[in-house]
Amino acid sequence: MFNRSKEMPKHETLACGLTKRIKLCGEERETDSQEVRRLSHVSAANWLGERELIVTKLTFFLNNMSKSGREEDVRSSSSQSMVEKTLEVAKASVFGERKEKEMKKDTRLGISAKKDEDFPSWYSQVCRFGELITLSDTKGLYILEPSATKIWNTLRSYMDAELEKLGGVEEKKFPMLIKRDSLEKEKDHIEGFKPEVAWVTRAGEHDLPTPYALRPTSETIIYPYFKNRIRTHRDLPMKVNQWVNVVRWEVSDPIPLIRGREFDWQEGHSAFATKEEADEEVLEVLNIYSRVYEDLLAVPVIKGRKSDKEKFAGADYTTSVEAFIPTTGRGVQAATSHCLGQNFAKMFEIAFEDKEVKRDKKGKIIKPMVWQNSWGLSTRSIGVMAMTHGDEKGLVLPPKVARHQVVVIPVPFKGADTKRISQECQAVKATLQGAGVRVIVDERENYACGWKYADWEMKGVPLRIELGPRDLEKNQVRVVRRDTGVKMDVLRVDLVEKVKDLLEGIQRDLYDESKRKLEESIQKVETWDEFKEALRLKKLVLAPWCDEVEVENDVKENTKGENEAGAKTLCTPFEQPELREDTLCFASGKPAKKWTYWGRSY
Repeated sequence: MFNRSKEMPKHETLACGLTKRIKLCGEERETDSQEVRRLSHVSAANWLGERELIVTKLTFFLNNMSKSGREEDVRSSSSQSMVEKTLEVAKASVFGERKEKEMKKDTRLGISAKKDEDFPSWYSQVCRFGELITLSDTKGLYILEPSATKIWNTLRSYMDAELEKLGGVEEKKFPMLIKRDSLEKEKDHIEGFKPEVAWVTRAGEHDLPTPYALRPTSETIIYPYFKNRIRTHRDLPMKVNQWVNVVRWEVSDPIPLIRGREFDWQEGHSAFATKEEADEEVLEVLNIYSRVYEDLLAVPVIKGRKSDKEKFAGADYTTSVEAFIPTTGRGVQAATSHCLGQNFAKMFEIAFEDKEVKRDKKGKIIKPMVWQNSWGLSTRSIGVMAMTHGDEKGLVLPPKVARHQVVVIPVPFKGADTKRISQECQAVKATLQGAGVRVIVDERENYACGWKYADWEMKGVPLRIELGPRDLEKNQVRVVRRDTGVKMDVLRVDLVEKVKDLLEGIQRDLYDESKRKLEESIQKVETWDEFKEALRLKKLVLAPWCDEVEVENDVKENTKGENEAGAKTLCTPFEQPELREDTLCFASGKPAKKWTYWGRSY
């Protein structure tokens, strides 16, 4: 750390501290440049309260440092001029002589917001600077970058394989435009989406004879198809799945990957001859979603059933997997599996001739209605993962879904054989790729090693491998974990086995740590005062409830804050604690029927 002098002005202390660190470069490992960046990001920003201004200019400074960082290079005329200019700008920034708005135009910033202090800004920066998304020109519409598309495609491959095991699920793709009449066919259903429906009303210069909705969900598109395809019991069960985008024009402030106006999702729809078959599939699919989160994204979730108030519009009941973000004290509906009963079947007249034909008094065949389900998972899952694992340095990716599991960075000293170092880095890449590891080598020029380290940490790559002259001499590499920062030297002969072990360990540790935080966040209460206090402490509250909608509404209304939505039911967990006969509802005082999770939510 800098030794801040009481006699020296802040900007002079900053300048002296940086100059001292620059002079040390070359006498130590090249990673010293990372220390300079860390000090400039953390210490200077904390001292001066001008984080983004200083980070911007000092990032510029580091980007232009000579590769060796030796004192004699820094003292060369061009480098000396650059150092002096950068430090002068840093001084000016301290005194506020440059506006933040101007500074933001100079370069991409690091993660300046703190997760515990300003979560919304932190999360937005993690998504953008971690290169999950890029903002588009339209609010609430986001461009998925390769890292995010890799995650989504990994989830898709896993889901497709699991649905194949489920049996009978066919992938199809349905239109995205829905006639108004079709969408409004089921009143309760459309009421759930009406405020968010985007309409197409014109083609060129002409008004359309009927408005078309941009698909908010596909029940009213797919079920006319079901009606035409299902004739007898031999056509059942019918199961379809599609990977598409949907539009829900959020009127509230969008949140990247959590609440956007357009997003990708997987939606499945199925029809069965019996309720028992439908009920069984609801849970089978929910278990798949649970594994997607826990096995791939390393995010613990709670499986349960939604209240009647929170269930999908038009469903008999809704099950869900719920995630929880301890930092904000908010739940996230991570995925849902709905039993639609026969509601949509009656609406769209989806009937079938049963195996045992029954007739009415007039001899007409009685056709029973099918039982239906729908289920979906969206790119919200990527946002939940980022919120769960990200830290002050940026994104933290579970190895199973990371686009790059390992980044290899050459660490040349001045006068080192850079060509050989580059060749050995490529050899390391080839070795690991041959073992099935996803690897990239960062040989970008004009960037200091420390800048590269921080850049890849911000992008969340699970492992970093450093390779310099000293490593070549010892036939080893330096390996650094993204999640813990632990460094270790590994012999080249042991590299493949060690990297695979580390990747498995990171995946496991990310889940275990998140599970620990989730369990610490759960607070069991039995009274209204305990409930309010737990909510104030940002807990996931487990409370006995009488299962009455009026009480649910009252709780939401009575827990609204000035800038916070009220608490609501998240789910009633399948794993129920013991409920004593004399247990009363925490909110109404009536006999409790179940234990239910409550909290604020996204």
